[in-house]
Amino acid sequence: MSQLVRPKRDFTIPVVAFTLITFFLKFFVFKGITFVDSMIFLTFISSLYFLVTFPMNKYVQIALGILVLFVGIPLIGFQNTSSINVVIDIAIYAALALGLNIVVGFAGLLDLGYVAFFAVGAYLWAIFGSGQATELFGWQLPENGFFLIAIVAVLVAALFGVLLGLPVLRLKGDYLAIVTLGLGEVIRVIANNNPAGLTKGSVGIDSIQQPLHTFTNSLGSDGYKWQSVVFYVIVLAVIAVAILVTNRLDQSRIGRAWTAIREDEIAAQAMGIPLVATKLVAFATGASFAGIMGTIFAAKQSFVDPASFDVNQSIGVLAMVVLGGLGSIRGAVVGAAVVTSLNLVVLPTLAIEFNNLRQSGALNLPPQFEVSKYQRLIYGIILIIMMIYRSQGLVPASRKHIEVDDAHAGQGAMQGGD
Repeated sequence: MSQLVRPKRDFTIPVVAFTLITFFLKFFVFKGITFVDSMIFLTFISSLYFLVTFPMNKYVQIALGILVLFVGIPLIGFQNTSSINVVIDIAIYAALALGLNIVVGFAGLLDLGYVAFFAVGAYLWAIFGSGQATELFGWQLPENGFFLIAIVAVLVAALFGVLLGLPVLRLKGDYLAIVTLGLGEVIRVIANNNPAGLTKGSVGIDSIQQPLHTFTNSLGSDGYKWQSVVFYVIVLAVIAVAILVTNRLDQSRIGRAWTAIREDEIAAQAMGIPLVATKLVAFATGASFAGIMGTIFAAKQSFVDPASFDVNQSIGVLAMVVLGGLGSIRGAVVGAAVVTSLNLVVLPTLAIEFNNLRQSGALNLPPQFEVSKYQRLIYGIILIIMMIYRSQGLVPASRKHIEVDDAHAGQGAMQGGD
């Protein structure tokens, strides 16, 4: 007797209602940058997660996703550029998390020097897209040379991934983590020492050009808003390609080889998987994601220095991957969104609210209690609580399981026939 299959509940109406309500609240009511305003905006962009998670009408899902990404967020960002800048930062760190997820989540290689590849891409555009190139070579690339350098950064960072990976990939576990940590610090120290006058040392490189800046500047007083929209479109395109590439790699032969290496190197080698070559592909692929995001980071900030690429950055990206769920593509993006939102939005605005309440006399707190001083402590406690209750990550990786019952049944039938 066949079992009745319970139909999946359709969430089209609830998700559409949630998205529209949060958009109108943010756009028409909570227009500022206070804690409540920021939380409404984060609630609105969380609708993107609900869109790809809950069962919905396919056409409504696509239409609503396009409206959120290409209408809702730009409109809110044009009203308040800090909102769209938060989304840009989330996308930058989401791409970094996707790249590190390939190395740590797919291949099982604990890399604590990942920020080195981010620095390579950032300094590549910082040198060639600023007055630094004029001082060194007598010329510099135009502002739209950014797009060429972004492509070059993918290749250069991948090459650095191979070069840095070759000496260490025979190591495992803690030893690999320590050595990659050291190599990441080597890149930062080299940048700090200003070799051949390339990086300006600890002073950093400023006045880095931004793509399409002449065009956006010609739009008048709203030029800086359009510049933020330009960066938003760029990071949106890059994160879309990164998700597509990561998903295809995960389902490919190389993705299965990474999984085999992560689970058992000896068994993987016995099956004929070339360990060093397969690990190098993981390092190069992850590094390429960091390289292109480094160029975007340098252009957006218009300034880079070695302090932007310390070990805390690598640990922060690793926290995003682990919090989201090792080996999970959606998890890497969600982890990046949660950690970035905590660091850049939730905790800073919460600290401001507490200080305002204390100054107004609503809260009687001792002078020593400055919430801003305890942001990192609160951040760490939140991460600990999340990992205790979601040890597999916020969005654990889903693994396909091979059903062997039918094969066993067929084998038993053949034995019975004999």
